[in-house]
Amino acid sequence: MSSRAVLTSKAPQLRRCFSSTRGANADFTHAVSARRLPCPRCVARAVVQSPRIKTGSIDSTQVIGAGVVGLAVARQLAVHEGTSTILLERHDAPGTETSSRNSEVIHAGLYYPATSLKTSLCIRGRNMLYETCAKYGIPHRNTKKWIVAQTAAQWEACLRVHKHAQALGDAPTRLVGQDEARRREPDVKADAGIVESETTGIVDSHSLMTYLQGEFEDRDGDCAFKTRVTDIQRVPDGYQITAVSDEDGSETSITAETLINSAGHGACAINNLLLPPDRHRVPHYAKGTYFSYAAAALHLRPDMGGRIRFGPDIEWVDDPSDLQPSPARLEKALPEIKAYLPGVDLSAIALDYCGIRPKLGRGGAVNQGTGFQDFVIQEEEGFPGFVNLLGIESPGLTSSLAIGEMVDGILYR
Repeated sequence: MSSRAVLTSKAPQLRRCFSSTRGANADFTHAVSARRLPCPRCVARAVVQSPRIKTGSIDSTQVIGAGVVGLAVARQLAVHEGTSTILLERHDAPGTETSSRNSEVIHAGLYYPATSLKTSLCIRGRNMLYETCAKYGIPHRNTKKWIVAQTAAQWEACLRVHKHAQALGDAPTRLVGQDEARRREPDVKADAGIVESETTGIVDSHSLMTYLQGEFEDRDGDCAFKTRVTDIQRVPDGYQITAVSDEDGSETSITAETLINSAGHGACAINNLLLPPDRHRVPHYAKGTYFSYAAAALHLRPDMGGRIRFGPDIEWVDDPSDLQPSPARLEKALPEIKAYLPGVDLSAIALDYCGIRPKLGRGGAVNQGTGFQDFVIQEEEGFPGFVNLLGIESPGLTSSLAIGEMVDGILYR
């Protein structure tokens, strides 16, 4: 488990917008005719757009999935003149699943292979995110992060992370001495040493998504909430998408030249609707539990919502709607938290909420080992204009703006 206390700026209490809807078919958005759009707030989880602009024509792009990545992709693609971009979302608001059930951390990009998309997009996205948040007043803070070690073996692992970070070029880390550690965070125990990540931070993900949605709509993009994609067929003009409205049960068929699968939990299902069986994907779901802290005795600062949290841990589940916190996870987490915060009041730690990370396998997300699974972001061979975004877990929030930029580059190269 990655138990941690989050440092953040003082900000007003913000309520997380969670979805209570159980998984239905897939998690995505669709393009629908403007007359049928519920309202400009409705963001979908699929965006379709065509980069191959013809004189006098309006190209259609649909983006499926209105999480933070789908919003970033749609916003980026909507900037092109002569195109029509629609974002489809099966829930009644954007970002109600993974995008709102996470740590809201701006990651530095320390833990992944140097040549991986997770590293390059995390570092690029981190820089873009800090710049965007500062420019548009999105609540955020460069808190930095401590990686603490209690044993010689843990310290060796920390030093490997430090060495790896130095080689990346834009993920600065430094060693923190005992005197500095006692002065800055006297309640933290780190017997063997501390490595500090200097570019880690936190962001208010809901404010970020509100900004992205507003920018998308200002660029004449359209959102359709409560819209489920049920079928996708390859046709001469592009892709025919069948969608069902969860508002009234009506079915709509749309043809778009370009289709972006950013469906999060439902991305594999969308992939499997279109690609042949030998290219189907099996989703895996990593459930993470977060824990709240109600006492105020420790020298800890709250997150962007004014709270102190620990987590997440990891637990493999079969159902992405399995979001019930388990008391057994709390019992397992308490000694791990106590190991680096010996003064913590264990009775003040409670179960908070759970999130689900969409994965393509049950491997780790580290910078070594055969279990590493990178982001999959590609235009599928034999399906021009269809861009798949699969396994977009952490650091997806940090990478979101850079992923939008990458998808734009794929289509407009």
